[in-house]
Amino acid sequence: MPRKGGNPFLSGYEEIFSGVRDGPDVQHERVQQIPLSELHPFEGHPFRVVDDEEMQKTVESVKQYGVLTPAIARPDPDGGYEIISGHRRMRACELAGIETLPVIVRDMDDDTAIIFMVDANLQREHILPSERAFAYRMKLEAMKHQAGRPSKENYSQVGNNSGKTSSQEMAEELGISKNQIFRFIRLTELIPEIRDMVDEKKIAFNPAVELSYLKPEEQKEFLEAMDYAQTSPSLSQAQRIKRMSQEGQCTLEQMCDVMNELKKDDMTTVTISHDVLRKYFPRSYTPQQMQDVIVKLLDQWQKKRNRDQSR
Repeated sequence: MPRKGGNPFLSGYEEIFSGVRDGPDVQHERVQQIPLSELHPFEGHPFRVVDDEEMQKTVESVKQYGVLTPAIARPDPDGGYEIISGHRRMRACELAGIETLPVIVRDMDDDTAIIFMVDANLQREHILPSERAFAYRMKLEAMKHQAGRPSKENYSQVGNNSGKTSSQEMAEELGISKNQIFRFIRLTELIPEIRDMVDEKKIAFNPAVELSYLKPEEQKEFLEAMDYAQTSPSLSQAQRIKRMSQEGQCTLEQMCDVMNELKKDDMTTVTISHDVLRKYFPRSYTPQQMQDVIVKLLDQWQKKRNRDQSR
């Protein structure tokens, strides 16, 4: 839980101590002020540290209150310390002109450090789909390694027997289904350009999962098809393209044909707001009466258009 009475700008990053407080020796660990020059990011850290508005709030908070919650790091055999939790706080100190960061140094093996790093960051309020995807994959592989299970597997939407125990344990920890974990992990199979579109909400999550089954070269051609059609894929379109790939018939031309089809909603529904219609109709008109008048006027417009074209 966030520290009561703590700085509200840092509350999103202080929940890590819900896990840090575990263990009999934690209360005896010493907080050290370590120079930023001796700290470096966790290798393969999937969470982005962005200089956005939230970061600026954190910087202002650090200037005013200091860093209320120490980072967690482990000694690096090559020198210095590898940050496990606290990357945003370190960046905030850099931007605030503060040269040291309060840190608890703890010895951890790779698997333990990965699990701790992922758990600490998954408590953040805003996490991009790609961040969650790589975090889930890293944690699941670490859990399997700890349990002595195979770390390599084909991540499918329906799960895998080889990872059943670890994925089920992880699902219970996160409060989501095992299948949803695997669906997120599928996003790691997308080429970076498509992953970015998922993060930017230009491609929806469910179609993106289907597209992850395309070969990398097919995914690159899909981007061309998407640009050609000037539209994002629906779930049914993505599923059809996935089947084409599985059948060895996924060509740029075929994908363009699929993407150029009008979606069902586009073909059957046109919405005109009530306020717009009320400018042209008496208040006594019912929606059906308004529709009848509109259709009649469209018929007249089409007849006039046909006459003009025949001249």
